[in-house]
Amino acid sequence: MLFKLSIKNMKKSMKDYAIYFLTLILGVAIFYVFNALEGQKAMLGLSKSGYQMVDLMVDLIGMVSVLVAFILGFLIVYANNFLIKRRKKEFGVYMMLGMGKGGISGILFGETILIGLLSLSAGLLLGVFASQFMSILVAKLFEADMTAYTFSVSATAVQKTVINFGIMYVIVLIFNAFSISRYKLIDLFQARQRGEKQTMKNTGFAVVVFLAAAVILSYAYYQVAYRPETVTQDRAMVLIAMGCVGTFMVFWSLSGFLLKLLQRFKRVYHRNLNAFVLRQLSSNINTAVFSMTVICLLLFATICAFCSGMSMNTSLRMTLQEATPADICAEKTMDLPAEGDFTEVQRENGQKTVLESLADMGFSAENLSEYVEIAIYADKELTFGTTLGAYEEELRAQYSFVNMNAVEAIIGISAYNSLAMLYGNPTYELAEDEYLILCDFDGIENLRNVALSQGEEITIGAFTLKPRYTECKEGYLTMSASHINTGIVLVPDAVIEAERGSALTLEANFLAGNYVGTTKEEKQAVENILLEIPNEKAREYRGFDVQTKISIYEAATGLATIITFVVLYLGIIFLISGAALLALKALSESTDSKGRYEILQKVGADEKMIHRALLEQLGMFFLLPLFVAMIHSVFGMQFIQFALSLFNRGDMLAGVGITALILFVIYGGYFLATYYGSRRIIEEK
Repeated sequence: MLFKLSIKNMKKSMKDYAIYFLTLILGVAIFYVFNALEGQKAMLGLSKSGYQMVDLMVDLIGMVSVLVAFILGFLIVYANNFLIKRRKKEFGVYMMLGMGKGGISGILFGETILIGLLSLSAGLLLGVFASQFMSILVAKLFEADMTAYTFSVSATAVQKTVINFGIMYVIVLIFNAFSISRYKLIDLFQARQRGEKQTMKNTGFAVVVFLAAAVILSYAYYQVAYRPETVTQDRAMVLIAMGCVGTFMVFWSLSGFLLKLLQRFKRVYHRNLNAFVLRQLSSNINTAVFSMTVICLLLFATICAFCSGMSMNTSLRMTLQEATPADICAEKTMDLPAEGDFTEVQRENGQKTVLESLADMGFSAENLSEYVEIAIYADKELTFGTTLGAYEEELRAQYSFVNMNAVEAIIGISAYNSLAMLYGNPTYELAEDEYLILCDFDGIENLRNVALSQGEEITIGAFTLKPRYTECKEGYLTMSASHINTGIVLVPDAVIEAERGSALTLEANFLAGNYVGTTKEEKQAVENILLEIPNEKAREYRGFDVQTKISIYEAATGLATIITFVVLYLGIIFLISGAALLALKALSESTDSKGRYEILQKVGADEKMIHRALLEQLGMFFLLPLFVAMIHSVFGMQFIQFALSLFNRGDMLAGVGITALILFVIYGGYFLATYYGSRRIIEEK
């Protein structure tokens, strides 16, 4: 008997709360898809570095999946709480007919098991097919060979999904049993009349709370957007807490004065069914302050994740072409320091140039069609701090995280120009008493420009040099996937000739060149010679670093792919969770307000007016947390751009278009589903 009731109630629940079941199915499918990547990598024909990147991506997704499981678990418990509240009168009837609380718990147990099996089965089926498309996407992003690909099901991903969602449903069962044990018969029958408790707020106090929230949020906005360099890890946690509290205060205060504020605009308030719509909206906000706060923060996290992730992805891929103009570059420390645990062989090799060292390791100059080798010098008296001149102490105090004692790299202008011509970068000219600084790392470049704009002079031995330009110029030595050059000082050749061996010491030797061959296969063959150098042989050359265009491309595209997948995973889960919570709340309010819509029909409102009123009410209900989240995101993304400046020099707006599209499809889809679901509820006889 209980099993039959469970099946009947499940069918009814699926009809009334289809959004809940759809969200569960999507959650299972997404969880499976992203955890199935590990089982599919063997079929993708990836390169060695590609395997390493996929392994890293799988590890990160595994860690992120723990957070995703908590989020989905919260969603399931929260949504299930709404389902139980809507059915209190039904449970009261069961108790009137003699069923005990144990019997009601048994019905809920059967329903939960059936719902779990249904959502898991449908979600896994959807996830298995969706994961095949994910495999193709991974292969395309990593430029993998798909000839070995076959349709597959990841047993590991199935196991993880079943275990995680099984734990969630066990928690739901415990929650249901606890909830039922607290109910009294009179409470169950009066639940519909009581509805959710609405707290009447003093309007004046609500306005004060709103103003206080504005102050708290404004302070947090200012700190993260205009003083990001002062935000430490501990301070960041305080600002996050302030943002959460401020958001809660905004929604709490709006529920206390929004309606009275709108009532002052009488021509708008009394037009059509606006009075009804605004009262419904105020009531909905009043009973969902905490929910809307959580939803707003989820939307905020979604927007920031999508925008920052997509922007970083786009920036990395766009920067690769301009930041890797040659096939290979290598730098080697010359004259190892007296202190340090170095072998005799390493000290002997410390005198060799990059080209000589490569030749010893089995990579000769014959593998290069062209190359440039230059010397890098240093003056121990010329540090980053001394180039700032009078501004050193001020900037040292303001930017405590910057190493002001770092010795500057110094290169002769002719040597650099030969490298720039190989790279296809701009060349420069200097007078005998001038210098310039190359820098493309945004944060450091801004600091250097402060001193350069004031004409700060530097001294190298007997030479005093003034800046040729009032700002840093574009340029670099080492190829990279992003702009990471923090500073190179270019000086006249006469300074190098006169001070070499006295004020200037030879710090390093640098080489850049292009492989012989023109096709991708020919260049890869030369690259393989480097890859075949034994680690034991490479360890004989301390302070030696090699970067190649192929390795940089593989690492950067792998990193971009990892970022894309992780932000998609988290962003979609956050978005679905927030939209589902809002939709469930709106549907439950529609159930409670059904009688009010019936009164509208009785007083003469036609079907078109009622539908429009419902659309406007739900539209404002969905837009309010999204609007607040968008305001948060404007400032949050500025801080993220500062934090990621090491990797991403691109504009954060690069990901706005894709983010808007995803929000429109998923959030807009939930809104439409909620609207039509609410229409069916209020029209049901």
